[in-house]
Amino acid sequence: MAVEDADDRATMLEDWDTATYNGTTTVNGIFDNEYFEIGSGTPGMEGSQPSFVCRAADVSAAVQGDTLLINSVTYTVVAVQPDGTGFVRLVLRE
Repeated sequence: MAVEDADDRATMLEDWDTATYNGTTTVNGIFDNEYFEIGSGTPGMEGSQPSFVCRAADVSAAVQGDTLLINSVTYTVVAVQPDGTGFVRLVLRE
């Protein structure tokens, strides 16, 4: 159970990143697109798994195939992962 309310969650995210959800709605959240090594060996392979964490209320109807425009790049939502506290992680593909 979350301690904060929807307004508190909005305040937490206001100074992070901004995305345009499905071409129409501005959403604040935290964008992550860190590179990491996949497997082991030399040379190693690299990859990334972009994601965007935002208020669940802002994307309450989110499904696979929706889009997010972040930093002039359009991403497709490949997974919707609510965390049970009022936030959701949207796993993205460029």
